[in-house]
Amino acid sequence: MKLIKIARRNLWRNKRRTAITSASILFAVFFALIMRSFQLGFYDHMIKNAIESFSGFLQVQHIDYQDDPSLETSFPVNDSLFHLLESADGIKTVVPRVESFALASTGNQTKGALIIGIDPVKETELSDPANLIVHYRITKDALEQLNNEDRLPHSISEKLDLIVNKSYTNTGTIAMDLDLDEKKDKEILDIIGEISYFPGRYLTKDDDGVLVSDRLSKYLNLTIGDTLILFGQGYHGATAANLYPVRGIITIANPELDNKLIYMNLASAQYFLGFENRVTTLAINLFDNSDKNMLATQNKLNALLTDQTLVVKNWKEFNEVLVQQIEGDNQSGQAFMALLYFIIFFGIIGTILMMIHERKREFGVLVAIGMKRTRLAIILVLEMILMGMIGVLSGTALSLPILWILHNHPIRLTGDMAQVMEDFGFEAVMPLAWIDMYILWQGLIVALMVVLSCLFPLRKIFNMKAIDALRA
Repeated sequence: MKLIKIARRNLWRNKRRTAITSASILFAVFFALIMRSFQLGFYDHMIKNAIESFSGFLQVQHIDYQDDPSLETSFPVNDSLFHLLESADGIKTVVPRVESFALASTGNQTKGALIIGIDPVKETELSDPANLIVHYRITKDALEQLNNEDRLPHSISEKLDLIVNKSYTNTGTIAMDLDLDEKKDKEILDIIGEISYFPGRYLTKDDDGVLVSDRLSKYLNLTIGDTLILFGQGYHGATAANLYPVRGIITIANPELDNKLIYMNLASAQYFLGFENRVTTLAINLFDNSDKNMLATQNKLNALLTDQTLVVKNWKEFNEVLVQQIEGDNQSGQAFMALLYFIIFFGIIGTILMMIHERKREFGVLVAIGMKRTRLAIILVLEMILMGMIGVLSGTALSLPILWILHNHPIRLTGDMAQVMEDFGFEAVMPLAWIDMYILWQGLIVALMVVLSCLFPLRKIFNMKAIDALRA
């Protein structure tokens, strides 16, 4: 206890030196936490965009569906199978789906499309297309009408020119793109909403219409009430063809899906493809989507399934491309973190060397009057540990408000960077991960660097010649 007391007093004998050393550790922890939080937050964002809000963390498939994703590897469903899955612990929702491809055509325009048959009620618990319905579209005609009526300030009209033909689900996003305040500029937003209103709606349970993704609808020149022609191959090679009215347009953050996706009622999709009471997948979301719980639930469901032709797979098995993207980015991120730690480590050593040089005569006097070098070394290590604790705790405390703010209000990218993000299939935002074990690990790594940085000054003390130190 006496040595700890001496070490604590030594810290404040030279406040500037202590502040400089602690500050180097503080900024090391701060930047390490922010960088790692950005990286982990981006991974969570990728998973949420691609998995939680579309494919589900688990899927029930035919055992051959992964290698041959066709209608021939579909399977029949019944109430007993749904009850078996939904009654298992930790299951949030079970959503039936039929997935296939067909040619979508209107007028002279034709394009390949991904057809997904959904249960409109259950699907709101997974991808929730009802929340993606386009209610506003800034068209050239709407913009021209606004300019002719002269109801908006010229500066707002110029900003509207930049978002022509863009679709929105709500006026809040319009306000964000135009840099407006929803409360202060409510009158302006009401005018824009009135002119650009797009009367789409969600599917009902027995609806025979379809929902078309935004970019696909623009390519096919579709609007609400238009008729869409679908032509493809059904079950057992039968011809699948039918006409469908467009009930609504949906906007999807993933541009690949936004270019080709069509939702229709599950019964309509089964009729179109020529099979009844069959699905290609059952998508499952979990209350706890951690890897440990996901794998445990997968094994449990596989044990419960009595049909040997069915298997439960997790998202890493049926979405290998996303897994490879995350692993590749994680490796590059870890390499960059290692470089940051390398720089931080030598920064800490530099401040410690400065401290040793300044106190060389002090150490010489202490050894000369009889203090054992071992006790001196222990005091020095305790000083460094105390300064390390101050730096680690201060850096963590400084980073927590930023983590909270940017976790709840993520940075929205613009310009070329936003375009790059969208091209990769992700919404152009950069959220930070919330508090987790990674915070403890970053603190421990920096604390370890502080301890390692003590090795050089300890060597200096044990090899120090008292007479030379006294002359310093």
